Amino acid sequence: MTRQTEFRTALLDAAQPQPEGLSDGKGRPAGRRYNVYRNNVAVSLSEALETGFPAVAKLIGAENFRNIAGLYLRQSPPESPRMMLYGRGFGEFLDGFAPLAKYPYLGDVARLEFGLRESYHAADSTPIDPAALGIDPERLMASMLTLAPSLRILRSPFPVVSLWRYNMEPGAPKPTAEPQDALILRAEFDPEPHLLPPGGAQFIEALLCGETLGAAYEAGLARTDAFDLSAMLTLLLGGNAITSLEEPTP
Repeated sequence: MTRQTEFRTALLDAAQPQPEGLSDGKGRPAGRRYNVYRNNVAVSLSEALETGFPAVAKLIGAENFRNIAGLYLRQSPPESPRMMLYGRGFGEFLDGFAPLAKYPYLGDVARLEFGLRESYHAADSTPIDPAALGIDPERLMASMLTLAPSLRILRSPFPVVSLWRYNMEPGAPKPTAEPQDALILRAEFDPEPHLLPPGGAQFIEALLCGETLGAAYEAGLARTDAFDLSAMLTLLLGGNAITSLEEPTP
């Protein structure tokens, strides 16, 4: 084990012995100072996780969250000094954390919250003028749409949008047990999760894969005959999520 690895391992785990050879500016053993530093690092990372996953923290309680955060940060220390995106794998960690097995939805709630953060920090884009969609219907269906880099999608077997809203929005109704697909849009500055109707996820995924609008529409219809293309386009336009339209070549 290198000295750097030894230092980092002990820094994130108070049960580990202090690395040998540490001293302060006067050559004295720096054990006490190292302990203070170690505690400050752990507290800072735990607070970063609690700030980044507020709905998860409310679902399991602040004390439980801090205990779980302590386990996660030792297993997954930051890979970048940019703390804004720390916790990318937190959802997967919660999926595999046996003591929380009776709350299987926590991982998807965490993924939704991380998606909101990703959307917030994603590159800016210029939305398309809605009038650009007013072309011949046949050409429109043969065109391809480019979606904003801030758009995110999450498909879940749990009521992930309702769980997030119930914990984050005062007066939101209590969730009912049902699968939900979430679409994260950033119309202006703050991203918001939207509950997709049946077929909406298939439609969005097809567009993201570079399919034409017509092919994406067929993907939505394959999920349900009631798929509403107009409603989906209205949602995307209202969220400033369409950035360009590429018409078919003559």
